[in-house]
This record gives sequence, C-alpha cells and structure tokens, in this order.
Amino acid sequence: MGRPKGEGGRSKARPSSSSEFMLYDFFSLAASLLPTSTATVGFGGYLGSSRVDSSLTSEDAIPCLDIDSEVEQHLKRLARKDPTTKLKALTALSTLLKEKPGKDVVPIIPQWAFEYKKLLLDYNREVRRATNDTMTHLVITVGRGLAPFLKSLMGPWWFSQFDSASEVSQAAKRSLQAAFPAQEKRLDALVLCTTEIFIYLEENLKLTPQSLSDKAVALDELGEMHQQVISSSLLALATLLDILGCMQAEKDDGSKNATSEPKQAVKARMAAISFAEKLFSAHKYFLDFLKSQSPTIRSSTYSVLRSYMKNVPHVFNEGHMRTIAPAILGAFHEKDPACHSSMWDAILLFSKTFPDSWSSTNIQKTVLNRLWNFLRNGCFGSHVVSYPALILFLDFVPPNIVDGEKFFLLLFQNLWEGRRNPCHDSNAGVFHFFKAFQECFLWALYNASRFCNEAEVIYHFRVTLIDDILIKLLWQDYLLSTSMRDPSEDSTQSPQLRTTETALSVKHHYSHNLGKCIIKILSGMENDLLSVSCLAFQDKYVEIVKQGDLEKLERVVDFFLLLEQHAVQQGETWPLAHFVGPMLSKSFPLIRSLDSPDSVRLLSVAVSIFGPRMIVRELAFNEGNSYFHNDGMDGDLDAENFLKVFKDIFIPWCLQGNIDNSSTDAQLDLILALLDTESFVEQWDMVITYATNLSHGLVGPEPCPLSFKKIAVLARLMEKARAKMRNMQGEVSQWHHKLLDSTALYVARSLPPFAISGARFLRAVLGGSTYDDQISLLSRDVTALIFEEILKKLLAFLIDSSFTLVRDAASHLKAGSLHSSVDMLQVSQFDLEVLEGSFFCLKTFLDESKLLPSISAAMFLITWEFGMLKTLKGAKDANSVEKLMARWDFGESVNALLCRINNNQFWKTLSICTRHNLTNFLIRSIRSIIFKEDALSTDKIVSLCCIWVLEVFEFLCQDECEKQSLLDQLLGNDESWPVWVMQDTNTSERLAIVKIDNVTADMNASGIHKFVALIDKLISKLGFHRVIYGCVPDKPPMHEGQADDTITPQYNFSRAWLAAEILCTWKWQGGSALASFLPLLSANANRQSYPPKTGLLDNIVNVLLDGALIHGLSGDPSFFDVWPASHDQMEAIKEPFLRAFLSLLLTLFNDRVLGKDKALVVFDLLENNLFVGEAINRNCLRILPLVMNVLVQGLQLEQNQHMSDTITDTITEWLQRTLLFPPLIEWQTEQDVEEWYELVISCFPVSAVGGSEALKLARDINAHERELLLDLFRKQRYKDGGSNAPNKLPVVQNLLSKLSIVTIGYCSKEFDEEDWEFVLSQLRLWIQSAVVMMEEVAETVNEVITNASTSVCSESNITNKLEHTVSILDPFPINLARNAIFAFSLVVGLDADFAYSKEKRWESINNRIVEGILRLFFSTGIAEAIASSYNQEGSIIIASSRLHHPHFWELVASVVVKSSVDAKDKAMRSIELWGLSKRAVSSLYAILFSSKPLSSLQFAAYIILSSESVSPMAILRECNESNLDGDSSEENVSLREEISFMVERFCSYILEMDLASQYRLQVFLAWSLLLSHLFSLPSSSSSRERLVQYIQERADSAILDCLFQHIPLELCVKKRDVQQLQLPSGVSEAAMAAKRAITTGSLFFCLEKLWPLEQEKMVVIAGALYGLMLRVLPAYVQGWFSRLRDRSISSMIESFTRAWCSPALIADELSQIKKTNFSDENFSVSVSKSANEVVATYTKDEIGMDLVIRLPASYPLRPVDVDCMRSLGISEVKQRKWLMSMISFVRNQNGALAEAIRIWKSNFDKEFEGVEECPICYSVIHTANHSLPRLACKTCRHKFHSACLYKWFSTSHKSTCPLCQSPF
Repeated sequence: MGRPKGEGGRSKARPSSSSEFMLYDFFSLAASLLPTSTATVGFGGYLGSSRVDSSLTSEDAIPCLDIDSEVEQHLKRLARKDPTTKLKALTALSTLLKEKPGKDVVPIIPQWAFEYKKLLLDYNREVRRATNDTMTHLVITVGRGLAPFLKSLMGPWWFSQFDSASEVSQAAKRSLQAAFPAQEKRLDALVLCTTEIFIYLEENLKLTPQSLSDKAVALDELGEMHQQVISSSLLALATLLDILGCMQAEKDDGSKNATSEPKQAVKARMAAISFAEKLFSAHKYFLDFLKSQSPTIRSSTYSVLRSYMKNVPHVFNEGHMRTIAPAILGAFHEKDPACHSSMWDAILLFSKTFPDSWSSTNIQKTVLNRLWNFLRNGCFGSHVVSYPALILFLDFVPPNIVDGEKFFLLLFQNLWEGRRNPCHDSNAGVFHFFKAFQECFLWALYNASRFCNEAEVIYHFRVTLIDDILIKLLWQDYLLSTSMRDPSEDSTQSPQLRTTETALSVKHHYSHNLGKCIIKILSGMENDLLSVSCLAFQDKYVEIVKQGDLEKLERVVDFFLLLEQHAVQQGETWPLAHFVGPMLSKSFPLIRSLDSPDSVRLLSVAVSIFGPRMIVRELAFNEGNSYFHNDGMDGDLDAENFLKVFKDIFIPWCLQGNIDNSSTDAQLDLILALLDTESFVEQWDMVITYATNLSHGLVGPEPCPLSFKKIAVLARLMEKARAKMRNMQGEVSQWHHKLLDSTALYVARSLPPFAISGARFLRAVLGGSTYDDQISLLSRDVTALIFEEILKKLLAFLIDSSFTLVRDAASHLKAGSLHSSVDMLQVSQFDLEVLEGSFFCLKTFLDESKLLPSISAAMFLITWEFGMLKTLKGAKDANSVEKLMARWDFGESVNALLCRINNNQFWKTLSICTRHNLTNFLIRSIRSIIFKEDALSTDKIVSLCCIWVLEVFEFLCQDECEKQSLLDQLLGNDESWPVWVMQDTNTSERLAIVKIDNVTADMNASGIHKFVALIDKLISKLGFHRVIYGCVPDKPPMHEGQADDTITPQYNFSRAWLAAEILCTWKWQGGSALASFLPLLSANANRQSYPPKTGLLDNIVNVLLDGALIHGLSGDPSFFDVWPASHDQMEAIKEPFLRAFLSLLLTLFNDRVLGKDKALVVFDLLENNLFVGEAINRNCLRILPLVMNVLVQGLQLEQNQHMSDTITDTITEWLQRTLLFPPLIEWQTEQDVEEWYELVISCFPVSAVGGSEALKLARDINAHERELLLDLFRKQRYKDGGSNAPNKLPVVQNLLSKLSIVTIGYCSKEFDEEDWEFVLSQLRLWIQSAVVMMEEVAETVNEVITNASTSVCSESNITNKLEHTVSILDPFPINLARNAIFAFSLVVGLDADFAYSKEKRWESINNRIVEGILRLFFSTGIAEAIASSYNQEGSIIIASSRLHHPHFWELVASVVVKSSVDAKDKAMRSIELWGLSKRAVSSLYAILFSSKPLSSLQFAAYIILSSESVSPMAILRECNESNLDGDSSEENVSLREEISFMVERFCSYILEMDLASQYRLQVFLAWSLLLSHLFSLPSSSSSRERLVQYIQERADSAILDCLFQHIPLELCVKKRDVQQLQLPSGVSEAAMAAKRAITTGSLFFCLEKLWPLEQEKMVVIAGALYGLMLRVLPAYVQGWFSRLRDRSISSMIESFTRAWCSPALIADELSQIKKTNFSDENFSVSVSKSANEVVATYTKDEIGMDLVIRLPASYPLRPVDVDCMRSLGISEVKQRKWLMSMISFVRNQNGALAEAIRIWKSNFDKEFEGVEECPICYSVIHTANHSLPRLACKTCRHKFHSACLYKWFSTSHKSTCPLCQSPF
C-alpha cells in the first residue's frame, strides 16, 4: 500500500518543535519527580503501593493462557501494511479493551508488546497516535497487571514520548500518565527500566533506512521514518540523562534534609553512565549525526551533546577535544533556525565547561569566520534565540586568543550588517536586535580591560568603538532612517499610501528602537566617555545645520523627543548638560543666520522638553556664545534677565520675518514656546507691542506694501496662540490686548480688504470656528463692530444683484452704504472667509442685538440667489458671464457654510424671538420671489422656492407647531393671494369663505399658478395631512414611518380654504386639481389616522357651492351630455367654483367618501336657492343641470335604494313646468327655456355598460314621471304634411337629440309606431349630416394631396391646407351624430321583441344607419391614409382631429365591431367605388397604425382586417392574390407595404423602446394579422406553403427577441417542470395566453381587452403571439432558437415552452396524424401518445422501411428525431438518403407533421413510379415548395428542382449544370 496523501509533508511540518516540547516537558518532569525530603521509600522496587520483584520476568510470571479469538484476530491485522487496516484494527482493539475485564486482557500483553514496538516505527502518524491511544486503554484496563511486562514495554514507551508529531507524543504521554498517575511513580518506573530503555535506544540508533522495514516501502518514506526514529531516540537519550543527572545534582547539593540515595537509583545511574560512554564512543561522539541532512536529527544531536556536557563531562577528554571542539564551537554554520536553540545551549555550555577547548581549533577559520557569516545573515532567522545569547557568548570568549579591538569592530560590523535580514521586518526582530546591540556595546566598553592592559590603550579602544560604531554606524543610520512619526496616525494620507501602512509602521518601529538604543548606550556610559560621545554628536549636528539637510534635522528633532521619553522623564540630567545644551549653544549663531525651519523647530522642541528658562540659560552662559555676553548678567538667569533676553534677542528675530519665509512658522512656534507661566503677561505684551508697532509698517492710515505680509505673520501668530491657549492654564482675558482690538477693527474696515491674510487674522482673534469654540481674543464691543461691518458689506453685495426681488429683500435689512468704486464681490468674499471661521462667535449676541438674524438672513438670500443663478441659461456678453460665474461661486461657498452651520442645529438653539424675526423675513422674501420674479421659468422658480421653504423648516423650526405657524405665514392673505377663497379670521374655527372682492385670475395669473405649484410641491414633500389638515403629532414618533399613524389634532391648523382655492385654480405648472390634488384629498379623507373628515370636507363643499351660486355659469349650458358626468367633461366648464364643486362631488361620490346623505343635503340647498321669493335664481338654474347629473350618481350609491319622494316630487314639478313651454320646433328666444329643458334632461341620465352593449339607467322613475317625460317628447314631434317644419337651430337639435336619448332609455316600451318613426328618422338625419361632412373632408384631403403631386407646392403649404381642412370642421354635426349613434346603440340594445323591430321598415332603416356609421369610419381612415402617403405630419394632422371627439369615435367603433359581415363588405365595396387615391384596406391600416391612435378605432380596424373576406387582400399585395394558388415562384409572394416593413425589416431600435410604446404595439398587430391569416389557410394548400416559405426567408426573427422582452422569464423558478403556482406575475399571464392561442388558433381573446394599452396587457399579447407562432411557424421559431448564444436565456425559454406550449402542440400534432387518412395498403402510420412517437411503415413488393418520428419534450424548439428502425431490401445508401429526406420534410414543414409524412410517402411513390430524383437535393419532391424536378439539362438530360437550381447558381456563382458542367 502507498502512503496516504500528504503524510510526508505532515511529518516534516513540525519536527523540532515537537522534540523541543518533549525535551522541555521531561526536563520539568525530572525536577518534579525528584524525591522530597520526607520520602522514606526509595526508587527501586516499588510500583504503586506494591513491591515488584525485579527478578520476575514477563515470561515466568504469567502462565500461558488462551487469547480471545476476536482479540487475536485484531492483533494479526496489525501486521498488515495498509494503514487503514491498522487504524480499523486499533480502533476495534480499543473498543474491546474497554469492554473486557483486566484479567482477560493480561494474556495479550506479550503479543501486544511485540506489535507495539513495530507500530511505533510506522510511517503513518495516525497509526502511531492510535497505537498510543490503544496503549492508554490497555494500561487502564490491566492496571497492576502491567508490572510483569513493564521492562519489555518501557523502551519503546519512553521513545514514543519524543515522537516528532505532537499528537503522537501527547498520546504517548497520556498513556504513561494513565499507567502512573503520580509523578514520583513515573520516575520510579524510569529508574527501574533504565537498562532496558538504553538497550532499546541503542538498537534504534543502529538502525538504517533499509533495516527499518521488512516490507517493500518507498525510499522517501524509509528516509523520513529513519529521521523520526533517530531524532526521537536522541531526544529520549538526552532527556533520560538529564533526569538521572538531576538526581545526582540534588545529592551533590549537600542540603541538610537530603536523604541517602536508593540503591536502585544508584544502580540506574551507573548503568546510564556506562551506556552513555558506550554510545558516545560507538557513535563517534555523535558527530556523524551533526552532518545529517535532517534538522531534527541535528537539533537532537546538539541536545544530546549538551546533556553529555552536563551529566557525563568526563567523556570529553583531551584526545577527543581536537575533534569535538571544532564541531561544537564551529557550529555557527548551522542555517536552520530550528536547530539554533539547542546549538547555542551546546556552544555556551561547552565554552563554559571546557574553556581550554578554544585552543584546540583554528579560531579564526572555524569559529570567527562562521560567526561573522552567522551574524551577517541575521542569525538565519533565529533572532529571538540567538541575539540574547550573544552577550553570554562574549563572557566565554577567551581574551588571550582574540585581538580585542579588531574582534569587537568585526563583531559589531557583522552584527549591524545582519539587520538587513528579512527577519527584521517584524517588530519583534527589530527589538531583539537593538537590545542585543546595546548590551554587547556596553559590555565591550565596560570590559575593555579584559582585552587591553594599559589605560591609554583602553581609552583608545573605547573611543574607537564610539567613533566607528556609535557615531559612524548607529547615529549615521539613524539620521538616514525614516521619520519616527507613525504614518498610520496621518488621517490625510491617500488610499495609495495607506496600502503600504504596514511596511511604514515597521520602518517607524526600526527608527524608534535605533534611537532608543543610542540613548540607552549614552545613558550607560561614564561621564568621560559621555563627554567624548556628545562632542562627536555636536560636531555632526553643526555640520547638518551648515548643510541645511532638512531630513537629517527632522531626525534630530525626533531624537530630542526620544530623549525626553527615555531619559529626561526618567530623571537623568545628562541630556541637557552634556548633549542638548552644548549642542544648541554651539549651533545657535548658525541657526539665527540661516532660514531653516527645522533648526528653529529643534529649539522649540528643546524648550518644550526642558522649559524656556533652562534653554535660555544654556544658551546664555555656555562658553563661547557671544550673543548673550553682557555685563548685566551673572551666573543665574533671573526673571529680569530672562525677559531682557526674550525681548532683545528672540522677539526681533522671530517676528521680523514675513509669511513668505520658510522658517516663519517655526519662529512663531518658538516665540510661543518661550512664553513662561510666571512672566506670561509681560512677554505677551512685548510680543503684541512689537507685532503691531507702527514703526513696522503694520497699522496706519494707509497700509504700506509690507503691511499685507506683516498682517499675515500676525494672523499666523494668533492662530498658533489660540492653539496654545487651550493647553495653558489661566484666564482667557490675559490674552486680550488693546492693540489687538484696534488692529482687528482697522483690518475689518479696510477697503480694499487685506485679502486672505486679513481674513485669517480676524478669524483667529474672533474665534467661533466651531460650535464649542467660545474663545475670543477681542473685547465684546470691538467684536460687535466687526460683525456690523461684515453685515454692511454682505447687504451691499445683495443690492448689487441682477434680481430685482433680491435687491428689494436686502433693502429691508438696515445697512450702510459703500463707495461705488469698491469691488463688492472681493469685499464679500473677504467677509465670507471671516464668517467661515468665526460665525459661532455670534452666539454671544443672541439676546442683545439683531446682528445674528440679520447676518443669517443675508446669507440665506445669497444662497437663494445662487440657486436662481444656477438655473439661468447664460448671459448676453462676456462681462456679464464673468460676473455671473463669480457670484455663482460665491453663492455656492455661502451655501456650503449654511449647511455646515445647520449640522450643529445652530439656529434651533436660538431664542423664539430671534427665530421669529428671521423666519418672518425669509418667508416674506419667498412670497415676493414666487409672485414677482419673472427672470426664471415657472418650474425652476417653484422648485427653488420649495427647497427654500423646506430649508427654513429644517434650519429654524423646532417642532411641528412651529412648522404649521410658518405655513400659515407663508399662505397668509394679502392683496395677491388668495383669489377665490379665504380664511374667515372672525372665528376660531378657521372656516373658508368666498372672497367677495376677489381679483380676477388674469390680473396675476402667473404668480398665482406658481404659488399653487409651490403648494403642490410642499404637499408632496411634507404630506397632505400637514399642509391641508394641519395635523400636528401629539408626541414624537417612536421610529421612522410611524409619524402618520400617531397624528392627532393637538392644535387647529386645518386649511379648508386652501383646498378650495387649489380646486378653483384648477391647473398649474406640473399639476392640476383633477390629476393630483383631488386623488390626494379623497385618499386622505378615507384614512382613519387623520382627524374627522366631515368638518373639513363639508367646509370645502359648502364654500365651493356658495361660490358657484354667486358666480353662476358663464357660456352655453348645452355642452353637458345625457350620460353620467365624468372628469373629462369638467374641462369644458370655465367657471372656477362650479368646476371645482362638480369635480369634488364626483370624486368623493365615486370613491365613496361621501354618500347619499350628503347628496340630499346639497340637493336641498340647491332647491332652496332656486327661487328667491317668486323669482327664479338664474345662477342656480344654470348650474343646476350639471349638479343634478352628478347628484343623481350620489343619490343612487346604495344598491336597491330609490330616491326619496321629496326629490321625485321636485323632479315631477320641473317636468310639469317644462311642459308648459311651447315645443322646440316653435323655438322662441324665451328666457330660461333652454335651462329648464337641460334641467329636466339632467334628471334622467342614461349610460351603456361595456361600450353600449347593455342599457343602464342611472335611476328608477315612477309611472307619473315616465308619463310626463313621454308627453314632453311627443310634444316635439311634427307631422310630415303639416305646416310645422323642423327647426334647424343648433340649440333645438341638440336638446331634441338629448331628449330622444333619455326618452328611449326610460320610455321605449311605451313608444308607438309614430314615436319610432320620428326617432329613427331623426337619428338617420343627424348621422347623415356628419357623414356628409366627413366625406367632404376626405375628398378635400385627397384633392390637396393629389394636386401636391402634380404641381409645385411646398410641404409647408400642403400642411397648412390640411390644417385648414380639419380646422373648419363643425363640431355641432359631430355632437348630434354622437347623440344619434348613442341613441341608436340604445335601440339596438333593447329587447328584440320591441314593437317596431317587427316592422319591415326597421331593417331598412337599421341598415342605412349602420351604413352611414361605417362610412364615417372609412372616411376618417381614408383621409389619414391619403395624408400619410404624403408625409407623416399630414397623418398627424388628420389623426389629431379625432382626439377632440373621442366619445363620438368610440361609439362609431362600437357599431362597426358589431355590424354584420354583409354591411362591412358592402361598405368596403362602396369605398372601392369612391375613386379616391387610397382604398378601403389602406384606410383600415391607417387607423390601425395611426400616429395618434384611438384604441376603439384600432380594434374595429383589426376586426375588419382579420375577417375572412378581407384578410387575403389585407396581407398580400393585389398582384399576388390571383397568382398565389398557381405555380409561381416564391419571389412573386409579397406582403402589403403597410405590414411588410414591420415583418421583413424589424428595426433593432425597437428593442430599446419602452415596453408599452405604440410602435411595439403596431408590430405586434401586424404579426397578429399575418399569423391569423396563415392559420386560416389549409395546411396542404400551396398558398400556405408559399407564404410560409416567404416568411422563413424574409421575416426578421428579432420579433421573437422583442416578444421575450415582455415575458420576464428571469423571475421564474428555475426547475425543470415549472408549475403554474410557481410562476410569478407576468409570466403566468403570458403562459396562459400562449397555451390558449395554441389550442384556439386565435388572438382575438387578448386583443379585445388590449386597450387602453398597458405594459401588463402587452405581456399577454406577447405570450399569445409566441404560442400562435409555435403553432403555425415552428421551423421559423426553431431556427431563431438555435441561433441564441446566451445559454441562460435559451434555457429559460426552453423551460417555459416545454411546460406551457409543447404539450398542447404535441397533442395537436399527434391528433392530426391520427385523423389523417393515408388510404394506402403499402403505407401505415401508428401513433404512441405516451411516448410522443409516430411509426411510419412503407412496404412495396419486397422492399420495406420503418421510420420512427420522436417529438422532443420542448417541441418545436428542439428538432424532431427521425430514425430508421427496420429496412428490408434497401441499400445503406438508399436508406440513408430516404432517412435524410424524411428529416428534411419534417423539419421544413411548418406546423403539420401529418402533411410532412404525406409528402414523404408521395416522394416514395414517385420514386417507385420511375420519377428521377433531383441530383442536388436527392429528393423527388422538393422539401420546401413540394414541386417535382422539371428543369432538364440539355446535355445530360437530368432534371432539377427550380429552387435547387436557383440556389446552386446563387452559391456557386456559375450557370453550368451541377453534373456535366455544361452551360445550362
């Protein structure tokens, strides 16, 4: 068996660590197991509590007993080579040992001992571990029964304790502890078995790799096994010697309590010494093991040698020393770090024990050269072990055999060279290195006398070390090393730099430890040596200063900081007296003469470390410094002298420079560092006096050129002073100074300003850069004056704005004036820079001045101007552009400052009064801007104002109540707002009342609309409940999203008047009452979390009704219709109150917010207001018809409820009053007649459900009402022969048409023949008038376009003519026709048994009316078709004219759809005979693909186009219709132009269109028509074959990509069988539609519900199209599917098809095959539905063939599989050819496998009849067009299919015969 994978690698992983662990473990074990002073029992002979007879052997002690068979079997399995078998056997054996009693286990110990020895040498570590685990179970089980066999087991047992694998050694240790729990007993066992252990170890050390195993084992495994055995044996030997040696050492210690040593222990030690001597000699001092390639063996050998030196030193005699000494002392060539610990132990002990051994070897070659190499290589990675050992090694180096100076120079140089080793990349490596270097260097200095005899030589030796090592190596390297500043502390570093943070951190640690090492060395020196060293440092420093080396100066600064940390803080005095003081004194003249910031910084650091007076004293009294020599000073530097030096020397030097000098910053730091606590006041006065002195050109009437630089220095000084103030004790007031006040005020008032330097100065002295910064260096009065200057300049900037309203707003804030020549932008920029660093200083003026609100208001105005500037498109000239951009940048900066201030919630902390003043000004400014600013577009100014209002809310409002108060202030009443409704201020209920003195909307329409648009935006941002309901939360919400659910009316801020005003405004930029506000009002009224809705809604309804009654109805009241009112009709009402009132009622009734009760209340109000005394309230009468139309809907909300008798009686009275008027045919301009008729008609609304399919009456009427209504209708009739002629007045005809509708709806059952005659004749006349007008339009359009093609006329001229043609359309005939068609639809919808339907005249009138409606339909279509033939714009003009009358065309389309086939055909024929440039089909396509479509007309056009009679001519061009069934080629088949470009040239940009775009729909409709026509053709017809082939070759398959854009298959559950319940929304609808289209072969079910067009409906039609395409064009879909490259998409499509489409398709195909009658005795077909297989059998004479056709589960995406199951009498070539022909027929026959099988059979028949096959396709019948070979070659006479020959010519680019190559 081969070794398990990875075993070798594991055995090498931790060889030495395991050995060292065991070695350490047993060293400690030996110490702990030594006998205590109270022990009375010796080592020998005792095991546990019983005496063990040492003479008893295991063989004699226990008689032979039978071994359990099961145990014996497992023991035998242990001899197997396979480690798996061994592990299983050991596991089983362990289990048995735990189960069996001890007496049954004892007999197996001898055999176990034999196997145990072999198993411990196994290569597999798991086997060795399991062996020791089994040993544990065995010793636990047998207990004392182990004693007789202990000696035979102890050798391998002890050896196993040192296994190189830690898990094995731990298991062995556990087994030994299990046998001997007490430590002293384990030591007894070792002593007892010492001889046996040595014998076993001796045998192991003699082993070779070849003798380890008697079985075939791999050589590499044998090598590893041998290494493990040798290393473990050596460690076991060393540890055993140490244990026994410790016992002797304890005895030799001579303690009083020591007892006599047991004889057994003495005997054991003597045996050990004997064996040790024998082994030492036999193995040649173990030196051969030191040459081993294995590090574990070498490490173990060093341990053995160390143990011999300690315990058996006599074996190292002089005869051996010349061999042993070079091996041990020269061990520095050892490169493996794992060996270094034991190596150093051996070297150090050897040097200590045998000091004379150094003379036995060549020191230079054997020891020193190897040591230098060892150090140069960084101890080969063992820095933790080796560096601490160096100092010990130096103690043992004999001084007489080395040259001291040379030795130590080489030592330190090689040691220093080793720092570059990669091991020093860790912080631990750096630490150990410098620790060792420091100790060794100091040792060399202090022990110089060991190597030198004379004092002069000793001194020279020490100086040499200092100069060559300390200065030239350590100090030089420190100066060149990286700065000590940890880069990880730098928060400004870039991401690229942060990637190297770890490496830089190591370098920082190296630099720190190097500096620390130098300091520790200096600290450890004697004074004379210290002076020498410091003198050398001084010389180096002066040289650095002279050179101006900035990096080295920086390193010196870092060294000073290290001095403070590691020397000064420890109380040492030498750093100042010997190092820093002399160094600075010597270099100070040079520092002053140079512009070196780092040199100056060094002074500052020294001052911070030692104090100002100490450093000045050192500089003043150090010998040789002429700068400080003067007669007034003595040896002690008192306060007076200190101040004198500070004033005369440091102040002029530090403050004389300017900000451009590189050292200015450092000099300012120095001057501040020299400020002493005791003399601070005097020193600060000196500094300020000098810095602001007039003689220095700083302060004066006019600033001199130097002033700007001087002020920059002063600014920097103040900034640094602020930083120092935070760290110094004392009052802030001690920093104040009058000269600072005067200077700051001068700078603030200076014009032009001091630019950046002046701003920095003011920011530094003012303070307030952060919210908590309250430290100011100025007095309070001066601070106020400075901010007043800032305010004045900011307002001057605003007054310079290009926006009038910004200037007006700024003028309301008090401000002075500035000189006109001043650059206001420059001045304001200066003020902004000051404010950015001092704004929070204004907190000190909260309650004492208006500075804070005024400055804040100015800043808000500037940011608002910035917002308006951003929206401007540009300026007229370059100067204005430059000015605009400059103000833009300034405004952006102010805006950023405002946001920063708000982050601290600053304004919310202000007093109520301050915030009120500020918000009052800001809100007034916003209102002014929204109403009067006209420089910006409406949407831009509205968006800006909304942002500003929200900013004011966010910045200044503390709670919701303050926000509501602010809203009241914003929406308050003034001369321009509101217009219609206002709040009643005389009551506390905040009721809405009509504004009597309202301005007309035209006076300030733009401002009003902008303001309402602003309110609309605020509603979307703040919520409807806050703006309209005025809700305030009772308590703050617990979490986000809870606010709306916890709102309670704590305060009354409701705004019914605002809702009414918005409704009256009706439309505004970006919204309208109908589209946005009413839905919100209705939705929020239904929410239970808001206050009671009735109060607010009632107030709105009442105020709007009051306004409607006051203003009445302007214009013609006849525009309303008889059917229930809708929101679309509200647009026609121009009166704001009435429109708002009706829209509100309609919305609230439809949404069930208001019910019947409210409708009754409104009805009563209107009825009460209809009469004023006996007079009629005309305003009420005029609005009443419209209101009644809406109220009827509200009164009938509850089902099965009738109107109250009061309402019915009132309507009856209105009917009776109307009957008193003369008939309409006798129309007079009598007052109120029209209004009363309209009122009566409005009480009887009629509608049709589902597009007039079923009559629906809006209310139930009683018999009396019905009788009165019928009388009113009959009163309008006129007799044909009478004198009364029909009145043609529009108002009369309109009222009569409406009356006819309601009478038909409510009284048709009471109609007599004359009533029907009158109604139908009127309907026909009204429709006919519209027909005439529309046909005239079509003819006019035709004439315009025709003339345009024959004459020179511009396109714009043609467009103008078309626009004129549609603009003169009279809407009156269309409205009459609309009413007539609606009435006709009601008549058709009545029960079939109504009286007149039985009359013959009914059919004629019905047909003529339908004919007229169809003519309307075709007229508009043909007009658009003619116009679109010229250009797209013409088509849009015609189509747009229909959008003005959508209901009319909807009614037309409804009748067209329901008209009979004969009526449609007759209409088509009449259009063909009309003689216009376009025909009927073109008109239908024009409607279907209209640029401005109406869905009802599109559906009607599709119905006609897809009808059986029209479909052929709708799909194919006229030239193809007659030839399609002939023998023409496929090139003659072509689609109509209207659909060909959609089918053939599918544009890729369609895939990028919106999923609900009209053009996508048009493409889908074109394919729907094509597929429906294709499905209607017989499967075997040639017309179908040709059309299919045409589609296959010409149609763009991208349509399928488009279909699957609508079907979100990616949402499907990715399973092989997709179940319906798992399909997500969208996919499920598409799947059902596809399945239904496959089963029905129709798309009508999805098209009838397609409009209005929505994305969800497009999903349905896409699925249906895909299903029908699979049904009629399977090969086409299969070709597209095979070209898909995205496997994930193709997989999803296949899963979808397999689950929802394929089952129905397969079932249909198999069903068709089963139904097909092939009627031939030679041919039979069998179908297997379960297997989806068809077997076709053809037999002829003695020839037969069985073909199996298998349909795949995802048919037809995957090709059908055809296989020949049996053939008889057919050659292989013929069989393959026939099989290929069947495959071709099946795969090319779209949607008809039965037909493919039939054609294949016919192909066979033709072959047997002798018809020759085509040589190109090898088939008689062509696979695509099913033709026979007819084109013969004149040379070879072979016949070819025409299609095959055409393809051959096209692909070969030749016109020769494929066979004979002769010209064809």
